[in-house]
Amino acid sequence: HVQLVESGGGSVQAGGSLTLSCTASGFTYSRYCMGWFRQSPGKEREGIASIGSVENTNYADSVKGRFTISQDSAKNILYLQMHSLKPDDSGLYYCATARFCYHLNNGYRGQGTQVTVS
Repeated sequence: HVQLVESGGGSVQAGGSLTLSCTASGFTYSRYCMGWFRQSPGKEREGIASIGSVENTNYADSVKGRFTISQDSAKNILYLQMHSLKPDDSGLYYCATARFCYHLNNGYRGQGTQVTVS
C-alpha cells in the first residue's frame, strides 16, 4: 500500500531555511507525480509545488523563487527546500502523490510535518 512519510519540519525564524523530505513506498515512484501541500489554521489547503514523472515542476505564486521541489527517484524521496521563510509559511506540510499531477488534490497523502516560522 502507498506510504508517504514526511520529515524535516521544525521551528525557524523568519528569513531562515528548512528542507523537508518525504519518503515514499508502495508504488512505482518514477511513474507518479509528487507534490507538496500545506494547511495553515484558518486557511484553505494550498498546493505549493509539484514535480512530474519527467521532472516538470510547478509552484504556487506564494512560494515561487523561494521554494524548490526536487526528488531522488532512486531512493523514492521527495524534497522541498524552503528559503526566505515568512510567518505566513507556517503550517502543516504534507506530500502527496497521484498518477497524474492534475489528480494530486485527490491523491494519497502523508501525515505531514509541522513548520513554524516566527
